[in-house]
Amino acid sequence: MLNIIGSRELTGWLTTEQISLAISTYQAGKLLLIGTKTDGGLAVFERTFNRCMGLWTDSQTIWMSTRYQMWRLENMLTEPEGEFDRLFVPQVGYTTGDIDIHDTNVDADGEPVFISTLFNCIAKLSVRQSFRPIWRPPFISKLAAEDRCHLNGLAMDNGVPKYVTACSQSDVIDGWRDRRDGGGVVIDVESNEVVAKGLSMPHSPRWYRGRLWLLDSGNGYFGFVDLPSRRFERVAFCPGYARGLALVGDYAIIGLSRPRADEPSFRGLPLDQELASRDAVPRCGIQVIDLRSGDVAHWIRIEGGLIDELYDVAVMANARRPKALGFKTDEIGRSVWFDNGSGLESWSATT
Repeated sequence: MLNIIGSRELTGWLTTEQISLAISTYQAGKLLLIGTKTDGGLAVFERTFNRCMGLWTDSQTIWMSTRYQMWRLENMLTEPEGEFDRLFVPQVGYTTGDIDIHDTNVDADGEPVFISTLFNCIAKLSVRQSFRPIWRPPFISKLAAEDRCHLNGLAMDNGVPKYVTACSQSDVIDGWRDRRDGGGVVIDVESNEVVAKGLSMPHSPRWYRGRLWLLDSGNGYFGFVDLPSRRFERVAFCPGYARGLALVGDYAIIGLSRPRADEPSFRGLPLDQELASRDAVPRCGIQVIDLRSGDVAHWIRIEGGLIDELYDVAVMANARRPKALGFKTDEIGRSVWFDNGSGLESWSATT
C-alpha cells in the first residue's frame, strides 16, 4: 500500500509559493502530481507510464521520457474543474526506442533536448529517426549503445545546453561502473572542459541564479560547483540516493531514493558510511532545502514498498491541484476536446 506523508507545513509552503510538483518514479513507472486540497490537505494524483524518468514543465505542457517514448502532455482545462486546476493529457508521443533517456528539457526554440545515457550524448527528437545526436563528451570516441560514461544530467542556460554530469570519463562499454566512487565529472558543453571532478555518481545539474547546483549522489550531498576554483561546495546532506532537482525561490526540491538491494551499482558508495555515521537509513521521498541556511524546510516520505526510487522532480508554477490521464483506464478514450469556434469545448462519453 502506497503511503505518502508530508511535513506539517508542506501544504502551506506549496500554497504560499503557488506551486505543485511533478515527480517521476523510476522502477514503479508512476507519474505523481503533488498539490493541495481546498481543505489544506496534501493532494496526490498518480498515473502509470512505463519507466517514466526525465520531466520538464512550464505548467501548461509536460515533456516526459518513458522506456522507449517521449510524451508531450497538454493541460486541457481553461478553468478549474472541481478541485482540479490542471488536466494533463498525452497528446503527442515520439517512439525513440529504449535509448535510456534521462534528464529532459526544452530549448529556446521550444524543442525537447535530452540526455541519451545509452548513447552517451545530448540529443533531440526526430520526425523520421529515433533521435538526433547534437553533442557528446570529447572523451567518447564514437556513438555506440554502450553506456560508457553514464552521461545523465543536463543543465540549461537561456534555452541552451550548458553543463552535463557523467559518472566517469570512461570510453569502454559499461566503464562507469568501475568509477562510481570519485570518477564523476561535470562538463561545460560549449568548451568541452571538465569543470568539476572527483564526484560520486553526480546527477541533476541545474543552472539557477548564476550558480551551478547539482547532486553528488554517491556521497549523499546537495551543493554547487564554485566555477573559479572548480570545487564542489556541499550545502546539505541527503538521507537517500539523491536524484531529481528543481529550484524555486529560495528553495531546492530534491528527490530521494532507497538504493536497490539487487543492484550492485548502488552498493559500497560513500553514502552508506554517511548514513551509518548519522544512524540513518535511506529514504524515498522529497526534501526541500532552504538555500540560505542549508536546512531542511519541508519533506515528503513515500512508504509502503510500492515506490522506492524517484528519478526527477519538476515545479508547476501557479498550479494548485493537477491531475492527468493515462492509458490504463478507458477514461482517455471517452474524453474529447475541440474548438467550437469561440473557444475550447470538451465532451465525455457516458459509460
